[in-house]
Formats: sequence, structure tokens, C-alpha cells
Amino acid sequence: MSWQETMQNWLDYKELDPELKQQLLKLKEDKETAQEAFYAPMEFGTAGMRGLIGPGINRMNIYTVRQAAEGLAAFMDTLDEATKKRGVAISYDSRYYSQDFAFESARVLGAHGIHSYVFDSLRPTPELSFAVRDLNTYAGIMITASHNPKEYNGFKIYGPDGGQMPPVESDNITRFVRKASDLFAINTKTITELRDENLMSLIGEDVDLDYLDKLDTVVVDHKLIEEVGNKMKFVYTPLHGTGKMIAPRIFQKLGFKNFTMVTKQAILDPEFPTTPAPNPEFAQTFDLAIEKGKKIGANILIATDPDADRLGAAVRQPDGSYKLMTGNQIASVLLNYLLSAKKKLGTLPTNGAVAKSIVSSELATKIAEKYDVKMFNVLTGFKYIAEKIEEFEETGSHEFLFGFEESYGYLVKPFVRDKDAMQSTILLAEAAAYYESKGKTIYDALEDLYQEFGYYREKTVSKTFAGISGKEQMKQIMEKFHEEGIKEVNGVKVVESIDYLKDTDTTANGTNKTGLPKADAMKFILEDNTWIAIRPSGTEPKMKFYVGITSDSDDNAAKKLEEFAKVIDSWE
Repeated sequence: MSWQETMQNWLDYKELDPELKQQLLKLKEDKETAQEAFYAPMEFGTAGMRGLIGPGINRMNIYTVRQAAEGLAAFMDTLDEATKKRGVAISYDSRYYSQDFAFESARVLGAHGIHSYVFDSLRPTPELSFAVRDLNTYAGIMITASHNPKEYNGFKIYGPDGGQMPPVESDNITRFVRKASDLFAINTKTITELRDENLMSLIGEDVDLDYLDKLDTVVVDHKLIEEVGNKMKFVYTPLHGTGKMIAPRIFQKLGFKNFTMVTKQAILDPEFPTTPAPNPEFAQTFDLAIEKGKKIGANILIATDPDADRLGAAVRQPDGSYKLMTGNQIASVLLNYLLSAKKKLGTLPTNGAVAKSIVSSELATKIAEKYDVKMFNVLTGFKYIAEKIEEFEETGSHEFLFGFEESYGYLVKPFVRDKDAMQSTILLAEAAAYYESKGKTIYDALEDLYQEFGYYREKTVSKTFAGISGKEQMKQIMEKFHEEGIKEVNGVKVVESIDYLKDTDTTANGTNKTGLPKADAMKFILEDNTWIAIRPSGTEPKMKFYVGITSDSDDNAAKKLEEFAKVIDSWE
């Protein structure tokens, strides 16, 4: 059917949700937006789906959510009865319709006889990952659009290990999602029926207590916190999201009692009224935290995004201002503190391992090498770090110590199998307390690393390709890079080309396999150790270009990075 016919089907559906019907009547007056909402189904991939809220097959609404849940349920119908009976854990964030989408998912699963364990109120994404493992469910659903603007929501599926569903299972679920093409014919049960038939349980404090106990194990040096934790002043903001449910409790439990919440951003408001995008990598997100920080003299400001899987930080400078740290910088400081503290206490294992994405800082590799810890590089997507953890546990080859992505996601302990801002908040607070006890800040610790290993800088250049033609444009750009590659950038020769789609790693000495799963991404290593990576985003209509450099001084590093970023920005 044409997009016009699909839209008309929605308009003709007598039982269409009244609110969606009103939005649809308004939408049909805007032909371009209406076409985008109805021209094709919402993409469903390894990261689930994410998109604008509203009517249409290419929008987040109760019908597309039912379709996604139907795909999971139909896939679970193919499993043995014991596996199916394990059920599905469901959580959600503070966005518009998040709770509605969570219960709609349970209604669809219940129609298949699948039990749902639904949180009684919003909880962080990492706690959902934990709940899957804690309750031994077969899968998990998280309703969230992470750090996207208020107009978005999303649907993420987690597998039995608590990590995002692996590619094989995800592909199978996607096929079942596509089979459920009639969105208005998907069977559901009422919430009353689910409760009467014991197909839904509410969870909350029971899982919270288990999660809090596990978070306690993230602390490396309890004695340090006993001595200085209560003296350290810091500011925390949950950015109107789920971090509010857990962070204050764990701070109090561990002894970090001298923290201040940004009260305006502790309101669970889906409008995110204090920031255009609740993203902890944006400087404006910290405006209110900076005001609080200056009033109380806080050394560090910590922000978590609405579903509390990403963490950002700003550190007070000698002149009283606050400087935002990048995800790579935070990860490097956390890793260095973690390994140095473990070594000092005699708890650093001889088979320790760290995992990071291929687009993350090489400074972390240098830090790992210093402590004789093995660094593993994986494809972008935290599920690949989760797979490494699973491999370590199955083979006994390594003990997982830390994992991170440059996009402000970190994991310390594997009781969660996704990035966990609650864990990283604890470790960052502990590290800040340690350096404060030495008369230093977290930024001073970063400068020490630069002095030791060189000045590493990284930058991501994102290019948006929205609308119907955007996907085709991104496809053509990637095809060109796969076919032609890059010979030099900014006058510096490329000495190694890695094509993850073709599974080739080519140098002057020949071509080898990458050793990683196939993915639509490329990476180029230059003669001066600069690296550049290219990939389409898996959750947004964007092409992402990453560049990482190293230099002998802060000024030279900044200049060099901008020179490369300018060249990359000019690429078409």
C-alpha cells in the first residue's frame, strides 16, 4: 500500500486511540510529515527501536509498541515451555507514554501466556538489566529513548544474560515483528485479566534492595570512603529521570552524605524543561548544577541521563569555573583509579581484562598496559562488551574489571550487562574523594595521565540525514568508503585500513581478519597514530565520524584535533 492508503486505514479504524486520532487529523494537513510517519515501518534492529512519538507505522505509539512486543512473544512461543515460563522483566523511564508502553507490552505478552514482571514505577535501564538476571527471566524490555529530546521514545529488548539481545535472536525477533504487519489485529489481555490469571507481577523495592546490595560491591576502598566520603561535597542531577530512584539511596548507604541534588532536575518531568536535550555530554545540561556547585564549593558535578545508563561530569577549575569532561576522559580517570587502587590493596587479578569499543580512546589501552591488564576492543554497542564478559565467565580466561564506550557509558561490575551510570557514579565519587584527599581534583588526575602517556584527544563529528531520503544517503556514503577507502587525511598517510563489513584488516604487510563480527563500519590508522572511524548510527538518522589523536602538549593536541575534525567535516 502507498503511505496515503496506510494513513487512511488508520483514519478509518473505529477503535483508534482517541488521542492518536486527534493527532492524526492534525498530521494529515502536513503532507511531508505525514508521509514520513507512514511511508515505511519503524526500523527494528539489534538495539530495538527508537523514534518520534505520534501516530503512524514509523512512530512510537501503542500500536507499534504492541507490534514489537508481539515479535518478542511470537519468538518466545518457539522456545521450550520451561524457557518461556521464565517470563519478561519490564521497566520504563520518565518520558511521555513510557508507563503506557510498558503495560501495553505486558498485555501483548500475556495474550501469549507469557508472564511479565513490571516495575511499579520508573527505574534505570541498568536495573532492568539486573532484574533480568536477578529474577532469571528470559528477556527484558526497557521503554526509553535514553538521552534523546522529549519528542522521542524507544523500545529495547534484553536477553537472558541481561545484555541487549544478541544479533541472532534479535534477527529472529525482527522477522516476527515484521510478520505482525496488521497493527490493529494484535491480541492483548486487559491488566485485570493479567492479574487474575497470574500473568503479571509488579516488582520494585524487592529488586531495588538486591540491586543496592550489588552496587555496594562497586566500591574499591571502603576505608577511604569512611575517612573522607562524608567530607566531599558534590552535586548530582538525574536530569528529570530514573537516577533519582536509586542514586540518593546508594550515596547515603555508602557514606557519601554531603551531596546536593539539583532540585529542579529531580522532578520527573517528561518535558525536560531545564534542558533542550537531557544529554550529559552537553555543557548546557550542567547550567543548574554549576549554580549549585558554586554555592556549596563542590569539586565535581555529576549528571546521569533520563534512563541512568550514561554519566557526564564537570570538574571545578582553579578559577572557580567548571570544565566538562568527555566520556573518554572520564573513562580514563575511572580506569586508572580502579586499577591503581586495586593494585595498592592487593586485589588486582593477574588475568584482569578491560573492554572498550573500537571508537573509544587509546589512552585507556596505555593505562591497562601499565597495570598488565589485557585490553579487548569490540564493535560499537554495549552488547559486545556483555558478550566478552560472558566469554570470560564461560572460559575462565579473564576477570572483567571495566568496560566503556566513548558515548559516556561505563560498567564496573558484571552483575549488570549494559552501561550503568549508577555504578560509574559510585566509582567516580570514590575517585574524586581519593584525589581530594591528596589535594587534587579529577581533572588534575587526568592531567597527570597526559603527562605520563601523552595528550590524547578525541572528537565525534555527527551528520544528520533525516527524512525518507536520509537512509539511502547514508547507505551510499558507506558504500563509497567500503569501495574506495581513504589514502590520506590532512596530509598524513593511512597505514592501516580496517573494514568490519568485509572482515579485513589491511596493512603494508598484507590483509588479515578483524576477529570481530561483521558490521557496517570502517577504521583507518594514520602514520602519526591518528585514527579515524566511520559508521552509521544504530539509533538515530546520523552518520558518525570519529577521530582520535595524540600529541606532546595540550595546545598542540587541541590544534591537531581541530585540523582533522575540519577535514572530516568537509567530507560528503
